[in-house]
Formats: sequence, C-alpha cells, structure tokens
Amino acid sequence: MEKMNITNQEHDAFVKSHPHGDLLQLTKWAETKQLTGWYSKRVAVGENGEIKGVAQLLFKRIPKLPFTLCYVSRGFVVDYEDTAALELLLAETTALAKEEKAYTIKIDPDVEVDLGIQAIKNLKKLGFKHKGFKEGLSKDYIQPRMTMITPIDKSDEELIKSFDKRNRSKVRLALRRGTQVEHAGREGLGTFAQLMKITGERDGFLTRDVSYFETIYDALHEDGDAELFLVKLEPKPVIAETTKEIEKLNNEIEKLQQKKQDKKTLNKINDAQNKMNNEVERRQELESLLEKHPDGLYLSGALLMFCGKKAYYLYGASSNDYRDFLPNHHMQFAMMRYARDKGATSYDFGGTDNNPPKDSEHYGLWIFKKTWGTYLSEKIGEFDYPLNKSLYQLIEKVKPTLTKAKIKLSRKLKRK
Repeated sequence: MEKMNITNQEHDAFVKSHPHGDLLQLTKWAETKQLTGWYSKRVAVGENGEIKGVAQLLFKRIPKLPFTLCYVSRGFVVDYEDTAALELLLAETTALAKEEKAYTIKIDPDVEVDLGIQAIKNLKKLGFKHKGFKEGLSKDYIQPRMTMITPIDKSDEELIKSFDKRNRSKVRLALRRGTQVEHAGREGLGTFAQLMKITGERDGFLTRDVSYFETIYDALHEDGDAELFLVKLEPKPVIAETTKEIEKLNNEIEKLQQKKQDKKTLNKINDAQNKMNNEVERRQELESLLEKHPDGLYLSGALLMFCGKKAYYLYGASSNDYRDFLPNHHMQFAMMRYARDKGATSYDFGGTDNNPPKDSEHYGLWIFKKTWGTYLSEKIGEFDYPLNKSLYQLIEKVKPTLTKAKIKLSRKLKRK
C-alpha cells in the first residue's frame, strides 16, 4: 500500500464508483466551499497502481487562532475493512493536517450503521473518537446522521406504487393538474433564488442570494452533477383542459338526471356536481392568473445533484400561490424519473430525525419525506481524530454554548 498522486478526474471517478462515495467528496464541490471560507487538499492511497482510498480534506481557519479544522465531509472514501488502506489514508491525512495546523481531523463517512460495525471498531482502534448515535438532525453534527432515500431503479408505475397511498393519489392528481416541469438552464437560477427567498420567509430560515446557487451550478453542471428544475403554471392550456372537464361533467350530470332518481343515482349526481364546482373554481383561479401573468407563473424549483448512481434533492423552493395545483409533487416525480434515466438508483431527500414526536420542529419534514417510498439511511456518525488535544478539549467545551446560541437565534427567526 502506498501514497498515490492522482488527478481530480481520477479522484472523482473513484468517488462516483465507490459504494461509500458521496457528492461532498467531489473536487468540484470543494470549489463551492471557497465562498464560505474553506480550502481543500486531497490524498489518495493504492496498491499496484490501483486506487484503494481517497479523501478530500476541507480546511477552515479558527477565528483569532493560528489553527484550522480539517473536515473530511462524508469521507474517507475507502473500504473500512481494508485496514492497510485505512491506516495509510489516515497517516497521509494526518501529515497534511499537521502542515495546515489543524487541531483535529473530523470525518463522517457515508457508511450505514447496519453495515458499519466493523468500520466503527477499526476507526476507534486507530484513535478516532466516536461522537455517538444522536438524532439525525442533531446540532452536534455538521452533516445529518440520518437521511431519507427512495430507491428509483424501477418503472414509473412501480415508483408511484412505492409511495404512501395518499401521496400516490396526489402525484397522479399533480400529473393531471396541468403544471409544466422545466429542465432549466443557468438563466433560471434568478427565478429559483426568488422562490428560495419566498420559502425562507415562510418557513423562517435565512436564504442565500443568486450568486451562491450560481457557484454550485457553475462548478458541478459541466460534469452533469448539478441540474435545475422549475415548475410553471401556464393558464391558457390549463383553462382549455378545465373547460373540457366541466363540459364532460355537465354532460354526465344531464345523463344521470334522465335516469331513475334512486339513492345511488342521486349520490352520483352529487359527486359529479361537487367535482364540477371544484373545476369551475379552479378555472376562475386560472382566469385571474391569466390577467396578472398571461405567460404563466413559476411555482417551485429545485437543484438536483449527482454522484455516480446517487441523486440528491439538495435545495427546494416553492411559492405560496396555487398550491392546490401540487407543483412540488409533479416536480419530485419528474426529478426521480430524470435521475433514474440518467443512471441513478437512489434519490436522497436529505436529513431527518427518526420518527420525531408531533411537537418536534422536524416532524413535518419527517412526514413529508416518509411518503415518497423512502427508507431511513442511518449513518455511523461523526468521528474526531484530535491532533492538538488541549485545544480540542477547550473547543469541545465551548461548542455546546455556541450551539445553544445558534438554536436560540434560529427559533427567534422562525417566530418573526
């Protein structure tokens, strides 16, 4: 086993093909982190010219101190049972981290608990401190320890059938409501940023300006690892379809009125009348939209990311208007189909807690994500490898106070 000098392309190819590879270990992702004060370096190890493990190291300076944090986000990318590769990867990472005056090395591998018992043992044996099995969205972690993943390597119908029953109906309805899902280009990022601003104001979180999303898109789109989707409601064609549906329901009611007016027939008339009333109300909404926005209105958007066969729903945003047209449901299904056709087998909805109580701030997130045929992907969590033990202990003591302050600020923003 030896240290290897490999290109960015070789690094990324290895990450994309490895079962423990992740978007956050791609070299182009590291470029996007420069905006928030991080810089990166890489290490790789192998045997007989074959790469066995890689790590992309992110460094960030500690305010007012001549030290850095070395963070290997969703790394190392290695077989954790290959102790020779793991040991050398740590040794090479340690050498680089010491050069950059890192006080600790932090890793949070994309390894699930069910398959990670030996990984935990091997990491502890090397001197890593395990940060425990806390809730998925615990503020003690940088990345969520739990995410929700939908297997998407199946037909359209099988995919829909994997969703919860109620969500299944909503997706089928969304496909009939007339919204259009656009696979947009860079020029659509301004619209997306505006939708993100609306979402942040509604849900109580701080949002980024368009330059942040442009940086991500520009870095990763060239390799096919970042795609933008937008959902638009164009009133003219939907008004035409709605008018046809009203006429169809009206004809159905007239035919039913000519039959014997028993309980069964009266119930059918009542159902058809209710449907027609809903369609009339919807057409009125669309006519109002036509007056204000004759070319239509964008209702939702998302950035869809890739790392090999893994797809990630990274950022999503939606308008407060015309929500009964179910634009988000249409968009999610369209993105799953796109990801599958591109070769992805999984679709990651991002972080969650595991079945939080109803009064939890994360309950709504859990409910939304669990309806999409997902399973809970529980990772083995964070591990620290202290290089400056006294500074590490000091920062570990101060960190809970800072975390509490962040939580307090977040709650204050949500109440506004």
